[in-house]
Amino acid sequence: MSGPAGKDVINATCPWSGKPVSAAALTRYRGHVVGFCNPGCRDRFEAATQLFDAQIKALADPAGRE
Repeated sequence: MSGPAGKDVINATCPWSGKPVSAAALTRYRGHVVGFCNPGCRDRFEAATQLFDAQIKALADPAGRE
């Protein structure tokens, strides 16, 4: 399985730092490749989006049904 492709990245600068995106720090989010300046910023984003996605899901179905 291959990772996200740099040519598909939707941003040129890291949303956390404003620095240029690094090919070593890409992730997929909601079908798009998002780039970051380093893996630490990428991991921070992934943790935040997982938290928000879980909260949104809980609001949509407070009983926790799938």
